[in-house]
Amino acid sequence: MTTTHRRRRRRRGEPRARAEAPAPDAPAQPGVSAGDGGVDTGDSGIALRFARMCATVAAVLPFGLSRVVDPTFIGFALINGFTFSVDLLLLTAMHGWLGWPIEVSIALGYAAAFGLGFVLNRTLNFRSHAPAGRQVLLYVVVVAINFGVILLGVGAGLAAVGVEYHLARVAAGVCEGVFMYCAMRWVVFGRRGDTPA
Repeated sequence: MTTTHRRRRRRRGEPRARAEAPAPDAPAQPGVSAGDGGVDTGDSGIALRFARMCATVAAVLPFGLSRVVDPTFIGFALINGFTFSVDLLLLTAMHGWLGWPIEVSIALGYAAAFGLGFVLNRTLNFRSHAPAGRQVLLYVVVVAINFGVILLGVGAGLAAVGVEYHLARVAAGVCEGVFMYCAMRWVVFGRRGDTPA
């Protein structure tokens, strides 16, 4: 093999060659995000469409909210609204139709909704490619804190001091939403060591 046919070796500390960004008028390819400089992120077309939809909604928010609301917050709200509906549907099916005890129905519906929320937020909203094992462990800790401190602590605490229990649950739900979004964005799916698969 002659020297003209050999590949040039990269020396230690020398930066890697950057991928060329596609032309602005080039058609989008599945799994390739323009925000990543045209580098294949491994994301599905569905995940990219979901991200674009959330970005579009965030961009048209009124009253200056478009400057402060991140598209992942829109995605989080959509996904968690959907999983809350799944939770209620499972609760109705297990307790209302099958006659299972309310405690079992609530626990199973809650667990199923949070599991579905993890999968959908990981793949569609935060589009994480980090190893799932550590994220699942962090998510379980976040859900336990959410349940013990926010749902029971805030909800039951407000009810104990005389706040009507529906209002107490709504207040706890607002606190839960803010806590879960922040925990998922910056702790569970934080970008540390998140490399495309």
